[in-house]
Order: sequence, then C-alpha cells, then structure tokens
Amino acid sequence: MQPSAAPADPSRRPHESAPRPHAVVIGSGFGGLAAAIRLGARGYRVTVLEQRDKPGGRAYVYEKQGYKFDGGPTVITAPFLLEELWELCGKNMSDHVDLRPVTPFYRIRFDDGDVFDYTGDADEMIAQVERFSPSDVAGYKKFYNMSRHIFKVGFEQLSYMPFSKLWDMAKIVPQMVKLQSYRTVYGMVSKYIKNDKLRQVFSFHPLLVGGNPFQTTSIYSLICFLERKWGVHFPVGGTGALVRGLVELIEGQGNAVRLNTKVKEILIDGGRATGVELSDGTKISADVVVSNADSAFTYKHLIAPEHRRTWTDEKVDNSRFSMSLFVWYFGTSKKYEDVAHHTILLGPRYKGLLTDIFRDKHLAEDFSLYLHRPTATDPTLAPEGCDAWYVLSPVPHLDSDVDWETQAEPYRQKVMKYLSETVMPDLEAHVTASHLLTPIEFRDELSSVKGAAFGMEPVLTQSAYFRPHNQAEDIDRLYLVGAGTHPGAGVPGVLSSAKVLERVVPNVAELATAAHASAR
Repeated sequence: MQPSAAPADPSRRPHESAPRPHAVVIGSGFGGLAAAIRLGARGYRVTVLEQRDKPGGRAYVYEKQGYKFDGGPTVITAPFLLEELWELCGKNMSDHVDLRPVTPFYRIRFDDGDVFDYTGDADEMIAQVERFSPSDVAGYKKFYNMSRHIFKVGFEQLSYMPFSKLWDMAKIVPQMVKLQSYRTVYGMVSKYIKNDKLRQVFSFHPLLVGGNPFQTTSIYSLICFLERKWGVHFPVGGTGALVRGLVELIEGQGNAVRLNTKVKEILIDGGRATGVELSDGTKISADVVVSNADSAFTYKHLIAPEHRRTWTDEKVDNSRFSMSLFVWYFGTSKKYEDVAHHTILLGPRYKGLLTDIFRDKHLAEDFSLYLHRPTATDPTLAPEGCDAWYVLSPVPHLDSDVDWETQAEPYRQKVMKYLSETVMPDLEAHVTASHLLTPIEFRDELSSVKGAAFGMEPVLTQSAYFRPHNQAEDIDRLYLVGAGTHPGAGVPGVLSSAKVLERVVPNVAELATAAHASAR
C-alpha cells in the first residue's frame, strides 16, 4: 500500500469545532514514522514529509529483477517498541506483521575459518564459549550479569529520558560510574574475558549502531542482555513490511505521508518553529516540527545560522561522526542453504582495521563484513530457487580521500572474491542482480553529513545530554528523533527517541490554550 495524499480536511474530526494542532515530521525513517503515530495518538494532525519516492529512510526497499532488498536495518530487537505503536491505534501488530525469531542471532566466522554461533540460548552460549576457551566461562557469566545491570539502568531508565538539562546528566553520573561507563565496550569485555576471539564476539555490537568498540562507551554492552531478553527477529516481507505497516497506521489516524517532498528550510519566528519551506517554495505551517533527518544535517542545512547558538556550523563540523558503509545488494541464481540469516565475517585484523576506519579515515586492503541472507527466513524475497543478499563493509566516512566513483566497483569485486573463497563458492557465476550503496549515496540520497551512516559517533562525550537534544536547545517547538539524537542509532534507539517526545512535546490542550491566549 502506497502512502496517499491527505484527506480533504484532515485538520478536523467529525463533530470537532476547532482544527487540531498540526505537527510536521521531516523524514520517514523508523523514528519519524513512530513519532508521527505517537503524535497522532495524542490528537495532533500530522504530515510526514519524505524526500524520496518511498518511505523508510534507511529502511528503504530496493527492488530489482524480482528481488526485494531491505536497504538498512535488518536486525529487529525489542519488538515491544513496535507493538506499542499498533496498540496506540487500537490494533495488534501480530494481526498485520508476521515477525519471526531468527537463530542463531549471528553466525560469526573468523578469518581462519573458526565459527561461533551467537544465540539466545544460555546453555548453548556457555558451550560455545567453552569450546573456544574453557577458562573464560566464568568471566563470560560475569560479563553477561554486568550487561544485565547496565541494561536495567541504561535502557529501562535512561533511554526515554529527554536529557534536556545538564542536571539530568548530573543526576545519573553516580550510577554511570558504578556501572563503569567510562570504560569502552571492548574494555568492559576484556575485563572479564581473556580469549582474543571471544573478546571480538562480545564487543562487535557497537558497529551495528555506528560505533568503534574501542571508543564507544560501555553503556552499549547492554545489547548483549537486550538481545537475550527479547530475541532477534525478522518480519516476513522484509523490514519494508514494517515500514508499510507503520504508514498504514498513520493513514488510519487520518494523517498523511507525502513522498517526493523535500524540505528546504525549517521556518522560525520569534525563536519558535512555525513550519517548513519546501524545495519548490511551498510553505507549510505547523504548531510543532519534528526532524527525523540526520541531526547534523538538520542543524547545518535546514536551520538558518542566526537561529542556533548551540549547534553552530563550527560545532557540527568539529563533532565526531560514525563510519560510513559500503553495501552491495545482490541476488544469486542458486540458494546457499549453509549460510545463516545473519553472518559476520571477521577479517584478519580487529583493532587495526577499526583504527584505519575511525581514526585514520583509511580504506584498508582487508575488511570485516556483515552478510545478510533474508531468504533464509523468508524465501519470497527472491525468485523461486534464488537467494537475496546484502553484504556490508564498514568504511571511512567522506573525510577520507577515497574516490568512490572509481573505487566502488573494484571494492565490490574484492568483496565478491572473498565471499566466493569463504562461504559462497562460485559466487561470481551466480550473481543475477546487483546494486551498490557507497558513502556518496549516504550523503546525497540520505542527507547524512560526511556520508556517515549513523550520524554522530556514540562516544561518551556525544551521548545523552552531550548529543543533539530531542527538544532543540535554542528553538521552541522543534524536536529531533532518529539516530542522531538521544538515545542513538539502531531500531530500539530510534523508536525510543520517538517515545521521548511524549515527555517534551506539549499536549494538544496546552497548544489550544496558548493559541487562544495569543489570539486575545
């Protein structure tokens, strides 16, 4: 179902005597769609503006030669955050989306051929650890217990907190010190686990949200417990099925998702966001504006400099950004049944490679890869007898000197050769569809500053209060959701950012009172 135009008079419901306050949401990623649903449930009239021809943001769906390729997020955890959105609309997600558990969560293959199957089964995980290093079993149990403690604070208490004031941050410092958030994820893992391969197994998670395990705060160690608690899932029909379901919820509320609609500027009057101007010059007024665009792009390109004292161009430029991604989407004329749904292929170097990517902005000769085979769970995403794939390689963002116009195809061939020599024999002979996404597309199609795939890097000094706030610091009634604001990237993170809005966006009644007072 494609998003449609707004109803003839979406500002009024039957028997209403006054128009509902209007919220404009810029961008239709998971954060923007979730924000639209939550605002709609609170009585707002909502218009979502998407610059591309399909909704989803990074969850865009590419279709080619009978294959469907999910553009971005493919690891669905904490599904209750999605279920809440259906419940807000009086529906059950399970009646509309078939979300299936995936096991193993990840199959991790080391460069020497060793394999670790990362699952949600406690006994199986202990057996896997024991197979690699019996002496690390006790340490693994302690690390998992620490992950549980961090989860209780970092996810259950802090992921929905706005962090609008420095005092909000100061109040949690004692808990963060107790949980050793000053350590990095790799440092936390290494405190308990000594085997080098196991240290990689239990520290790679920050890469899924744009962070370097050697730099990212150990708060992100909570992912270990989070995955065990709720599992890893994949929707039948691909991640795009979730996007379509969310759009249908928005339209069912009487609200609209407009495609091929690019925002040129957020309009501000008297220190307050009053609407947006589109690239064609059209102006849309709004009582509140929510940006699901990249937070750095929002501040640098959608807001005039005179309206922002906090996030100046200089501050944005001096921020640390996540790595970018090289993604090859492809179809094969045969099925590789031995390949798991999610496979991580670790290269010969770990810390050295990450230093090349994050610090030195150097495209190394070696790489580590994430290989996604959705047809392991849902064969309908490819023609009969075929497999759909994408393979993702973390690469430096566009501050590097890589010329992707000339380097993309050689890099793709190198990745293809490696896959053929490891887990996908004779791959070259079976590729039947192909599409590439490089840092250039992240910049030009997804409006990500520097082509950074996850916005600002999730280091401690760019987390919580120190990240762009969910409620804009200098502008009233402007709000941010998505990977570039608190709590950060990943599907649970961006969905949680929309949930934060419930604490900072005014109630409809408050806006009506304010409007009435100003009119007197």
